[in-house]
Amino acid sequence: MKRLYRSNTNKMIAGVLGGIAEYFNIDATIVRLAFVVLLFLSLFTFALIYLVAAFIIPNERDIQ
Repeated sequence: MKRLYRSNTNKMIAGVLGGIAEYFNIDATIVRLAFVVLLFLSLFTFALIYLVAAFIIPNERDIQ
């Protein structure tokens, strides 16, 4: 069963985008670029979503 978690190995800040990339089995760079584009297009609404996700999504080592 697939679970969404913050990545410990593929992270830049909190590992949220790395965890999303691992969940969907795509390159983390693509997820990060899409996030940056959406960040500027949405006037930083996605920054708030990222911060909330960093607190809600469990860490990878907490699951194992």
